Amino acid sequence: MSITETHRVEHLDAGPSFASTPALRIAVVDRDTGFGTVLRRRAESLGWQQRDLTQVPAIDALVSMRLHALVIDPTLLGPQWAETIEYLRGNLPEMAIVVTTAPSSVGQRVRGIRAGADDWITKPCHPEELIARIESIMRRRKPAQGLTREPILAGDLSIRADQFQAFCEGRSLDLTRREFELLHLLADNPGNVLEREEIYQRVWGFQMAHGDRSVDVFIRKLRQKIALFSPDWDYIHTHFGVGYRFSPELPVAEKPASIKTAPAKRKTAKAGKAAA
Repeated sequence: MSITETHRVEHLDAGPSFASTPALRIAVVDRDTGFGTVLRRRAESLGWQQRDLTQVPAIDALVSMRLHALVIDPTLLGPQWAETIEYLRGNLPEMAIVVTTAPSSVGQRVRGIRAGADDWITKPCHPEELIARIESIMRRRKPAQGLTREPILAGDLSIRADQFQAFCEGRSLDLTRREFELLHLLADNPGNVLEREEIYQRVWGFQMAHGDRSVDVFIRKLRQKIALFSPDWDYIHTHFGVGYRFSPELPVAEKPASIKTAPAKRKTAKAGKAAA
C-alpha cells in the first residue's frame, strides 16, 4: 500500500502545526511520485515549499536550496547509502535528514541513524506523521539553527527571520516570502556586493537563465515597499553590471552652491589721468 492509499484511509485531525511559522523548505528524493504528490499537498497547505527530486543533487546545489529538511529513500543512493548520509550530515549539519524506506532491518536503521539521519520512517506512512516528525526535528534543532535568531537592525528596519517579515517602528512592511528572503540575504551580508546570479541561486534555488531580470524586478518592488515606511534611508545600492549591496545610508545633504563674485576691476593709470 502506497502513501497515497494510506492517506485515503483516514483523515487525521492533527491540530495546530509548528510549521505554520516559520514556513519550511524541504526536498523529497524518491522514485515514488505518489509519495511526493500526497506529501506536497499537506506541506503546501502549511505554507512549506517542497521540491521533488529523483536523485541527490551535488552539495553545492543543496546548499543553494537552503533546505530545512531532506526526505530521502536510501535505495536511490546505492550500496554506499550510509556513507552518503554521513557525507550530507558532515557538509550540511543544520539540515534535517529523514530516511523513508520499505521495511528494513534493525541493523539498517541503526546504521542510518548513526550515519547522521535524524529519523527513519518505514513506508507506507501517513503524510501527517511524516510532517509531524519533521516538525519534531525542527523543534529540537530550533536553538541551533537560529530560527529565532536576533533580528537584523538596519537603519529604521528590524528584519525578523523568525517571522519572515521586516518592520519599521513596529509596522510590518507586508513583504512577500520571496521579497523577505531577498532582503534577508542582502542584509545578512552587509557591505558586500552580491552578484545577480548568486542572489538568484540562493533565493530562487535555481541557476539563473540568461536574460532573466527577476532579481532586478524584485529589488525594485522591495525598494518601493521600504521607501513607503523609511523614505529617509537608502538601503540597497546598485552596482551596475554586477549586482547589489546592502548598506543603510542617509543621503548626504547637498552643500549650497557657492556664489561666485567677479573680482573688482582695478582702475588703470590712464583712466585715472582722464578723470583728473
